[in-house]
Amino acid sequence: PRPILDMSYSRHFLDFQGSSIPSSMKKLVVTKLSQNFREAVALRQDSPVPLPGDGDLLVRNRFVGINASDINYSAGRYDASVKPPFDIGFEGVGEVVALGLSASADYTVGQAVAYVKAGAFAEYTVVPAKQAVPLPSVKPEFLTLMVSGTTAYISLKELGELSEGKKVLVTAAAGGTGQFAVQLAKKAKCHVIGTCSSDEKGGFLKSIGCDRTINYKTENVESVLRKDYPEGVDVVYESVGGKMFDLALNSLATKGCLIIIGFITGYQNPTGLQPIKAEFLPAKLLKKSASIRGFFLNHYLSEYKMALKHLLEMYERGDLVCEVDFGDMSPEGKFTGLESVFRAVDYMYMGKNIGKIVVELPHSVNSKL
Repeated sequence: PRPILDMSYSRHFLDFQGSSIPSSMKKLVVTKLSQNFREAVALRQDSPVPLPGDGDLLVRNRFVGINASDINYSAGRYDASVKPPFDIGFEGVGEVVALGLSASADYTVGQAVAYVKAGAFAEYTVVPAKQAVPLPSVKPEFLTLMVSGTTAYISLKELGELSEGKKVLVTAAAGGTGQFAVQLAKKAKCHVIGTCSSDEKGGFLKSIGCDRTINYKTENVESVLRKDYPEGVDVVYESVGGKMFDLALNSLATKGCLIIIGFITGYQNPTGLQPIKAEFLPAKLLKKSASIRGFFLNHYLSEYKMALKHLLEMYERGDLVCEVDFGDMSPEGKFTGLESVFRAVDYMYMGKNIGKIVVELPHSVNSKL
């Protein structure tokens, strides 16, 4: 028996501004598990455009966010049960171009939305209406808050115990999530130290309130911390791993806390890790009554909506800088189109970005007339 499909309302639900939704689209697919993103991922030119179900939105993606964890996902490190081929990309911003009947209670065609869901590296993504975030407009700045902003906000709130006068060290401070850790720690009246890889990044960090920047290419981070902060630092927001982790651990103050957000230096290695000097870890923590806490956003989803709402309000008020890096300074220029996601991932792992790396997906509006 053929499924009953009431299309009497389809003109209302499908598309807007006289443009048409194509039947096929481009998307990125993980075809084999590898820590080499270019080996793991293929660009499919003619994938069918998915259809939204009753409670779903079909979003035409305009901007997608690049995350260090894209490599962990394409290497199969998050869920061993997921076998290729599978879709990739965690976050997008775009317009609703079609939607199911139930979803139309809260959303309309043409509405700007953001979302966090696997499968964002595509021209169109089906997003459950419950998971979508309505936005005032389609702006790449909103994308910076979806994963990077909320990670900084929730981890520092839940684990950091920030208070006035505390010394906070942020590693990779000019990166996608580091920029928010710096600003949020500053708003909590902390003294903020940020590590970065260039004077240009240092200038950006000072502009968003960083009290002391350390360019690890020209300064010895360990010496600077020992000299300027002999008592140690109270909180470390750490996303680099390897030698930087060891260094951060050694610089903790009594009762200090190191929050592990990631360890990007190891993600492109076969194991996903760089060695750390862990054999002295129990003694070091005991000696200082210090702690190490891991933070993975998926475990704090109960806090997510509140955190995102707060961050959006701060941005709208002008209280938060959401720096976006479109790759304008990269060798081949701005990241435009899904094919440039590969370049954008390389750019991030070379440590070139200031702020959140975002890829723009331009589309032409085809008139039906």
